[in-house]
Amino acid sequence: MVPPVQVSPLVKFCRYSALFLGVTYGAKRHSYLKPRAEEERRLAAEEKKRQDELKRIERELAEARDDSILK
Repeated sequence: MVPPVQVSPLVKFCRYSALFLGVTYGAKRHSYLKPRAEEERRLAAEEKKRQDELKRIERELAEARDDSILK
Protein backbone atom coordinates (compact mmCIF):
# COMPACT_ATOMS: atom_id res chain seq x y z
CA MET A 1 0.00 0.00 0.00
CA VAL A 2 1.23 3.48 -0.90
CA PRO A 3 1.68 5.98 1.96
CA PRO A 4 -0.64 9.03 1.89
CA VAL A 5 0.57 12.12 0.04
CA GLN A 6 0.82 15.52 1.71
CA VAL A 7 -1.83 17.86 0.26
CA SER A 8 -1.00 21.52 0.01
CA PRO A 9 -2.84 23.75 2.52
CA LEU A 10 -3.89 25.98 -0.38
CA VAL A 11 -5.57 23.02 -2.11
CA LYS A 12 -7.27 22.02 1.14
CA PHE A 13 -8.48 25.58 1.64
CA CYS A 14 -9.83 25.76 -1.93
CA ARG A 15 -11.64 22.43 -1.56
CA TYR A 16 -13.32 23.38 1.71
CA SER A 17 -14.15 26.85 0.41
CA ALA A 18 -15.84 25.35 -2.65
CA LEU A 19 -17.72 22.90 -0.44
CA PHE A 20 -18.90 25.68 1.88
CA LEU A 21 -19.93 27.92 -1.04
CA GLY A 22 -21.84 25.03 -2.63
CA VAL A 23 -23.73 24.28 0.57
CA THR A 24 -24.51 27.97 1.06
CA TYR A 25 -25.71 28.34 -2.52
CA GLY A 26 -27.87 25.22 -2.21
CA ALA A 27 -29.49 26.47 1.00
CA LYS A 28 -30.26 29.88 -0.51
CA ARG A 29 -31.60 28.32 -3.71
CA HIS A 30 -33.80 25.93 -1.73
CA SER A 31 -35.26 28.75 0.36
CA TYR A 32 -35.94 30.68 -2.86
CA LEU A 33 -37.66 27.80 -4.67
CA LYS A 34 -39.64 26.31 -1.78
CA PRO A 35 -42.38 29.02 -1.63
CA ARG A 36 -42.78 28.87 -5.41
CA ALA A 37 -43.24 25.10 -5.35
CA GLU A 38 -45.77 25.35 -2.52
CA GLU A 39 -47.76 27.89 -4.53
CA GLU A 40 -47.69 25.64 -7.61
CA ARG A 41 -48.91 22.67 -5.54
CA ARG A 42 -51.71 24.79 -4.07
CA LEU A 43 -52.82 25.93 -7.51
CA ALA A 44 -52.68 22.38 -8.84
CA ALA A 45 -54.83 21.16 -5.93
CA GLU A 46 -57.42 23.88 -6.60
CA GLU A 47 -57.47 23.00 -10.29
CA LYS A 48 -57.92 19.31 -9.46
CA LYS A 49 -60.84 20.12 -7.17
CA ARG A 50 -62.45 22.19 -9.92
CA GLN A 51 -61.95 19.41 -12.48
CA ASP A 52 -63.38 16.81 -10.09
CA GLU A 53 -66.42 18.99 -9.51
CA LEU A 54 -66.97 19.36 -13.27
CA LYS A 55 -66.67 15.58 -13.75
CA ARG A 56 -69.16 14.99 -10.93
CA ILE A 57 -71.66 17.40 -12.52
CA GLU A 58 -71.22 15.75 -15.93
CA ARG A 59 -71.79 12.32 -14.38
CA GLU A 60 -74.95 13.53 -12.64
CA LEU A 61 -76.27 15.05 -15.87
CA ALA A 62 -75.55 11.82 -17.75
CA GLU A 63 -77.39 9.83 -15.09
CA ALA A 64 -80.31 12.25 -15.24
CA ARG A 65 -80.54 11.78 -19.04
CA ASP A 66 -80.43 7.99 -18.64
CA ASP A 67 -83.19 8.02 -16.02
CA SER A 68 -85.66 9.90 -18.22
CA ILE A 69 -89.04 8.37 -19.08
CA LEU A 70 -88.49 8.69 -22.83
CA LYS A 71 -85.96 5.86 -23.17
